[in-house]
Amino acid sequence: MEEGTSKSPGDCANTGADQDFDISQWDVREGCEVRQILDRVADKWSLLAIAHLERRTLRFSELRRLIEGISQRMLTVTLRQLERDGLVRRTVYPVIPPRVEYELTELGATLHTTIRSLVDWTESHQQEIAKARADYDSRQGVEASGPPSP
Repeated sequence: MEEGTSKSPGDCANTGADQDFDISQWDVREGCEVRQILDRVADKWSLLAIAHLERRTLRFSELRRLIEGISQRMLTVTLRQLERDGLVRRTVYPVIPPRVEYELTELGATLHTTIRSLVDWTESHQQEIAKARADYDSRQGVEASGPPSP
């Protein structure tokens, strides 16, 4: 067996921070769900739901009001997926009308810390990104118009 080759294609142990980072492994190792988990937690609705649930419990209607542009169906799907992954806890109270509340689990709270780091990075570099976008758009405008006519 070659050095660095996993004994099992489903072995996800080598994705940790202490190992060499090999992005190609996200798609090829059978049974490794890293990409599926990243797809779930990194979509915009999940990020927003997790951010709003930091240190507080919210009802479905409160979350829907806070997350601008999300449909009732998309919020339902997002919360179910986050609950399935163990990131959000759903509590139903047996009252009429039924009251349902959502809160981050301990695992979800650890993810919020990572999301906060990403937001902090974005805020720190937003001017650089805006400049890079403007430069790119300017270059694309010149390229789209072609070379100057003689």
